[in-house]
Amino acid sequence: MTAHLYAQLARHFSDRGKVAFEQPDGAIHTYGDVEEGAARYANALVTLGVEPGDRVAIQVEKSVEAVLLNLGCLRVGAVLLPLNAAYTAAEVAYFLGDAEPRVFVHDPRRPELAKTAKAAKVVRVETMGPGGAGSLPARAARSSTSFAEVARGPDDLAAILYTSGTTGRSKGAMLTQENLASNARTLLEYWRFAPDDVLIHALPIYHAHGLFVAINTLLMAGGRILFLPKFDADLILKLMPRATSLMGVPTFYTRLLGHPGLTREATAHMRLFISGSAPLLPETHRAWRERTGHAILERYGMTETGMNTSNPYEGERVAGAVGLPLPGVSVRIANPATGELLGADEIGMIEVRGPNVFSGYWRMPEKTKAEFRKDLYFITGDLGKIDARGYVHIVGRGKDLIISGGLNVYPKEVESAIDALPGVVETAVIGAPHSDFGEGVTAIVVREKGAAVNEATIAAALEGTLAKYKQPKRILFVDELPRNAMGKVQKNILRDAFGEIYRG
Repeated sequence: MTAHLYAQLARHFSDRGKVAFEQPDGAIHTYGDVEEGAARYANALVTLGVEPGDRVAIQVEKSVEAVLLNLGCLRVGAVLLPLNAAYTAAEVAYFLGDAEPRVFVHDPRRPELAKTAKAAKVVRVETMGPGGAGSLPARAARSSTSFAEVARGPDDLAAILYTSGTTGRSKGAMLTQENLASNARTLLEYWRFAPDDVLIHALPIYHAHGLFVAINTLLMAGGRILFLPKFDADLILKLMPRATSLMGVPTFYTRLLGHPGLTREATAHMRLFISGSAPLLPETHRAWRERTGHAILERYGMTETGMNTSNPYEGERVAGAVGLPLPGVSVRIANPATGELLGADEIGMIEVRGPNVFSGYWRMPEKTKAEFRKDLYFITGDLGKIDARGYVHIVGRGKDLIISGGLNVYPKEVESAIDALPGVVETAVIGAPHSDFGEGVTAIVVREKGAAVNEATIAAALEGTLAKYKQPKRILFVDELPRNAMGKVQKNILRDAFGEIYRG
């Protein structure tokens, strides 16, 4: 038995002089630096009493040092618990109380978090700030650059990622060594990553997309990561002539489309643009292809599963679809109430099974049991369909399903119809309490600047497109839709804001 995931990531670490991470200021970390840095942090964690299986909670700003700490956790056999740097002390208190980490690492510019950790009875509290500041980087700097990895098997935990659920208690998805390793191996092959690849990384690293999909895949490939602190359209376009790939969320692509520097010439050196974490509008897909000559590759994943499906590297990348099941992953559509399997183009619950699927929710055995079928398919909570060619299409979250007058309305269908209209940037459709219909279909629309489109023009356009029961009872306008850090529209906020629209 080896240090399962780390051993697979470290295949290229022997090429010690090759650059692994490059930052905008010109600072570089070679693969030799990465190996030694991970060893330093592993040794530092041991001095803090960390043993295999202990949780290490990390709430810091994005940095290469934070990546090295993550790798150090793998080497020592600890369970990584990455937390959004924007979480408040009250939110952090919940995660620390639930996961009971041995160590909590926070930004020294937020001293209130030390009090939060003390109240949660965390054994050791360390700091990590910008530029290598903080107690833990100092401890690591004094530590040895050699470390013998702790043996870990495929079923041992590697990380706990808390779901960004919009209601109820956040759940800690337990991801094993093999969950993460199998996904990285699959993506490495499916997306054709190789040692000469250069990835522009502008994603956060507290989330599965930026941390596991992007970093794990590129390290396993032996490629180079252009490591940006955040999204910067000017800088990304400047880097494209040196890069081969970009992983982003739909917001990245819409903002780049608004940049005058986005041209075929600017993207000529790139081979792959990947989008995920939120639905990519078909209009964005088409506009990107027309502007750059590249077809964005959209895929579908979750905190609990990593990547499940992807549009093909070679073959048609269908706008509005999230592609085909990845090798080794099985995807099916079932009746949400009965579990009965549905046929092509029938809408139902997406269920998945494969080595990528998590082992369950941390300390929630009943919830875990409820989310799996007896044949071990995970019930994703996403509604979708599989077309005749095998492409998976997402139509919305199960909780977003609108039942109006006893009839099911899938928000995605209504959103797509409105998004296709001139003058509309994007739409979110929600159900709001309605005395006659139970729920009234309600559209929240962002207009193009100066567009003359209004509630009456949209309603008139939908009359010949959607059945009467699917047509919105009200169409409201906002300057922008609320989104979380990964670009997903937060419909719970919209429901709170417009929940009384049909009352009074």
